[in-house]
Amino acid sequence: MGAGKVYLVGAGPGAVEYLTVRAYQLLQTAEVLVHDALIGAELLALLPEPCDRINVGKRGGQPSPAQAEIDQRLVTLCQQGKQVVRLKSGDPFIFGRSASEIQALKAAGCDVEVVPGLSSALVAPLLAGIPLTDPVLSSQFVVLTAHDLDLHNWEALARMATLVILMGGRSLSDIAQRLIHWGKRGETPVAVIRWAGQPQQQIWSGNLLTIAQQTKGERLSPCIIVIGEVVGLQPYLNSE
Repeated sequence: MGAGKVYLVGAGPGAVEYLTVRAYQLLQTAEVLVHDALIGAELLALLPEPCDRINVGKRGGQPSPAQAEIDQRLVTLCQQGKQVVRLKSGDPFIFGRSASEIQALKAAGCDVEVVPGLSSALVAPLLAGIPLTDPVLSSQFVVLTAHDLDLHNWEALARMATLVILMGGRSLSDIAQRLIHWGKRGETPVAVIRWAGQPQQQIWSGNLLTIAQQTKGERLSPCIIVIGEVVGLQPYLNSE
């Protein structure tokens, strides 16, 4: 049995053309793929025929493996001498829960390599024609997750020029209310980008006062929310 190795690979937004060359090569030679819920058929089609596929994705409201279970499975596969690709959406180090997996693998003496990917926090605004920085409108941007809104200092966030929020579809109304409460203009432009980089990509544009009503009844996940004056540049910079 040969030596096993685990590659923590960023899949980017999910389209083959946005993979790194390294990620593309690893997918074509993987013996086992352990992947997130958002990994689609286009990337799975790159795998060699005998590759085992294990879905460990976490989706809100649905049963999913505990992180400790995922960690142990990666260790077991590596100890069996497998070449394992642990494929994560976006970049493995941007809200990717990679630290737990790396620590478990290293503690077990397993060989592990991290391969970067394009984070949806950067890709989604770009594909929607929204620059995160601008000489006049935005000298900084902040990336955060809406997984637990109470973790954040909303008074400070309301003063930031541009916010990029991941996993915020279900909390959109609450996010808007918190920012308005702490002084952000209700007319501040907002864009919600669903399935960025995919054929089914969809964009809603509004402002803090209107965006919750505009998206009412829509299933927004997976989405990126961009809040700031730069969203107003979208009609001028969108390449579509």
